[in-house]
Amino acid sequence: MNRFVAIEGVIGVGKTTLARLLAPHLGASLLLEVFEENPFLPLFYGDRDRYAFQTQIFFLLSRYHQQQRAVPEALRQGMLVSDYTFAKDEIFAWLNLKDDELAMYGRVHAALAEKLPRPSLIVYLQASHDVLMRRIALRDRPYERDMDPDYIRNVSSAYDAWLAHLEGVPVLRIDTDDIDFLSRESDMDRIVAQVHQRLAEPDVRDEGAAGVRLPMNGDPLGQLQAFQRATAQSKEAEADLFGDFFRLAEGIGGLARLLTTIQADMQQGLRDGLDRDRAYSRVLGEAHDSLGQELATLLGLVLQLANVAQVDLEDAYLEQVRLPARRPWSRTTL
Repeated sequence: MNRFVAIEGVIGVGKTTLARLLAPHLGASLLLEVFEENPFLPLFYGDRDRYAFQTQIFFLLSRYHQQQRAVPEALRQGMLVSDYTFAKDEIFAWLNLKDDELAMYGRVHAALAEKLPRPSLIVYLQASHDVLMRRIALRDRPYERDMDPDYIRNVSSAYDAWLAHLEGVPVLRIDTDDIDFLSRESDMDRIVAQVHQRLAEPDVRDEGAAGVRLPMNGDPLGQLQAFQRATAQSKEAEADLFGDFFRLAEGIGGLARLLTTIQADMQQGLRDGLDRDRAYSRVLGEAHDSLGQELATLLGLVLQLANVAQVDLEDAYLEQVRLPARRPWSRTTL
């Protein structure tokens, strides 16, 4: 029964409290997120734009080092309950970072996530906005006293978008508005029973090597566009058709510069005596990561532009593919 149960939810919903109560019921080890040690967190709540990148990188590395060490060791001994997932860090990055900072963060997160075990089950605690704000006020953490209510709304929207596209990890949703698992034993008993039931289902697998997957990893085009739309809405980004076009043009310029370098390196390989196939193989191998990053950036910009223009990109692409089949045959087209 080496299962990994992760509790997730918005700030103030009760993740840590439930994790502490659930672990003894499951006979599991307990892993709690260490967040008050982040020296940038109070500064971030005061000025999110200025301190977002430092806060996110500190959290990312701190959570990675904690899980890399603690999770495999706990799972060798039995079951584990944690009050956070490593994947959720990327949700906050999408909210708080932009442009080059977001791209850099994404590369680091992806590289680290591959090395960590994924949860067998995510218990997602949800609550209405008013309940969340009341619970945040009651716990009275100094750096949360001036918490922006709109930020909490954005975090909730980002979680909803993430869960809507989450694959590979079962999710148990629990509405906490009208339950009190800390004070009412019957409420806690019902949650424990639900967790046991989900862990017994065949789709709940033992821990594996991959991280929890966001919809950035191989989902259909329509789902990617939907995720891009939800992310933009959570950031309350204004529609800017021409601004998005100019950013796309700049991205194409960056890709052109990279391809120019690749072509020059390929020509150098030919001068060094390599045949064309070996020259391309060597150069493209060296440029693989950079080329992937440039193309992924362009894909994101195209999705954003399509959303602003209210174009269903998947439908438009399929229609374009079908066009040649509907063209009339004639001698001039043969």
